[in-house]
Amino acid sequence: MITRCFLGILTLTLTSGAALADGFGFMTPSGNIYCNGYVSGGGAIGCTIVSRSGEFALPKPASCAGVWGHEFTLEGSGPACMTCGEAPKGVDYSDIADYGASADFGDITCTSERTGLTCRNKTGRGFFLSRRKQEIW
Repeated sequence: MITRCFLGILTLTLTSGAALADGFGFMTPSGNIYCNGYVSGGGAIGCTIVSRSGEFALPKPASCAGVWGHEFTLEGSGPACMTCGEAPKGVDYSDIADYGASADFGDITCTSERTGLTCRNKTGRGFFLSRRKQEIW
């Protein structure tokens, strides 16, 4: 599972050519959650929650020497996953996903609400992120 997640992050960060034209980045109004991805080929999204609390959505794997519980990825089909990464930093994106807004990114739909951010793919898999709770299904 971890290997798949790392491949997803490499895809998100190393995408070139036509997929770059389909790239996007946004943050929630609180600035605590931000996402990047692309829409071509079914899409992929990676979201980071800067400040979090509560239980981890998944247990921290022994192979993770970095920070756990802040980075979530999802492709157009298949399971959502968490990745081991660096300490999250805030961003200042001009694209804000206002509360109540939903958008489709390829085969992924994300909805921003006061209670948190939900992203779900065409197979019904996804994640929910809020300061108090993070979930993967």
